[in-house]
Amino acid sequence: MKTFFVSFVLLLSLSLFGCKPSSDKLSWHDNVDEALKIAQKENKTVLLNFTGSDWCIWCKRLNDEVFSKDEFVKYAENNLVLVKIDFPREKEQTPETKSYNQQLAAQYKIEGYPTIVLLRKDGSELGVTGYVEGGAVNYVQHLQSFK
Repeated sequence: MKTFFVSFVLLLSLSLFGCKPSSDKLSWHDNVDEALKIAQKENKTVLLNFTGSDWCIWCKRLNDEVFSKDEFVKYAENNLVLVKIDFPREKEQTPETKSYNQQLAAQYKIEGYPTIVLLRKDGSELGVTGYVEGGAVNYVQHLQSFK
């Protein structure tokens, strides 16, 4: 109970003072076509994150160790348009979202989670990866190796 109270007070304090945890600073899209339009306009790479956000242990680790860290947030803001394609077990999704996500998984031949697909701004595939040990700095370097 004490841990819950401390966590609650911390989150309340952050929200009152306008601070956000790093993971809240990321803007995740849910439509690849819209992301590609932004990427073309801003000359960025599209990162598709195929995830099982509420059940996949490696997806949660990728989020906690990489996507929530300031080093990744800064890199993403300048270089990436982020798209989350989620396959949750507990979270509700509309039938349209489920169908769209399944179509994308088939298109990109997704066999496991997390799978990260990098697309050039023209929509062509730059590379495919997943969870990589070493934290945010290492992951940014890993993503940069695809260029």
